[in-house]
Amino acid sequence: MSDLIEGYLGKTVEGKKSRVPAKLDYIQSATGLFLALFMWGHMFMVSSILVSKDFMYSVTKFFEASFIFDGGNPLLVSILALVIFIIFIVHAAMGMRKLPGNFKQYQVMKAHADNMGHEDTKLWFIQAFTGFAMFFLGSVHIYIIMTHSDAIGPYASSDRVWSEWMWPLYILLLLAVEFHGTIGLYRLAVKWGWFDGKDPKASRKRLKTYKKALTYFFLILGFATLAAYMKIGMEHADKAGERYVPSAKVMEYKINNGRVA
Repeated sequence: MSDLIEGYLGKTVEGKKSRVPAKLDYIQSATGLFLALFMWGHMFMVSSILVSKDFMYSVTKFFEASFIFDGGNPLLVSILALVIFIIFIVHAAMGMRKLPGNFKQYQVMKAHADNMGHEDTKLWFIQAFTGFAMFFLGSVHIYIIMTHSDAIGPYASSDRVWSEWMWPLYILLLLAVEFHGTIGLYRLAVKWGWFDGKDPKASRKRLKTYKKALTYFFLILGFATLAAYMKIGMEHADKAGERYVPSAKVMEYKINNGRVA
C-alpha cells in the first residue's frame, strides 16, 4: 500500500518526499558514465585497424583471453556484450522517464526551450533524439556482436561492414553515440558539479570547449576507422567469409614448409 501511495502522490506514507526519483537519477548517471567511458575505450580498440591488420587481430585475441586459452575464447566477448547490453537497456529505461509522454508535452517543452533560448536545453533535445536513435541502432549492433563474437577480426569485421551492408547503420550509430556521449558527460559534470571550482560559469564554458573538442576528435577517429574497414571490405569482397591469418603465422607456415621441402 505504501508503494501505491508513493507512486500516486510522490510522497511516502510519512508525508516525506519520495527519494525514488533521486535514486533513479543516480542509476541513470552511473550507467551513462560507464557506457560513455566504455564507448571511448571501444573506439580506441576498433581503431586499432588504423595501425595494421595484425595489431587489430592481436587486440581482438587479447579480449578473447588468448593468453589463457589457446587461440582465444569468443564466448568471453559474448558475455561482455551481454553485460553491456543489460547496462544499455537499464540506462535507456531510466532515460525514458524524462521523455515527453505525448505530442502535447513535446510541444510545451519545445516552446519553452525556444522561448528561453538556453543552449543546455537545446543540448538536452539533441541527447534525447540521439538516445532514441541509439536504442534501436545500438541494440542491433550489440546483438550481432553478442551472437557472432567469433566473427571479429580484420577480415570478418570488414566483411560485416561492407559485404553485409552494415556501414549505413554504423554511420548513423557513430553520429548518435558521439553526440549523445559527449553531451551526456558534459551534462553529468554540470549536474553533479564535478568541476565547478570557484567560478561555475567559467567552468561550464571550459567544459563546453572540451565537449566540442572530444566530439570532433572521436567523430574524426570514428569515420577514419569506418573508412578503413570499408576499404578492407571492398578489397576482400570476392573472398568474403575468409578469416584473417596474422603475418607471423604465415611466415611460420612458409618456414615449416621450407623445412619439410
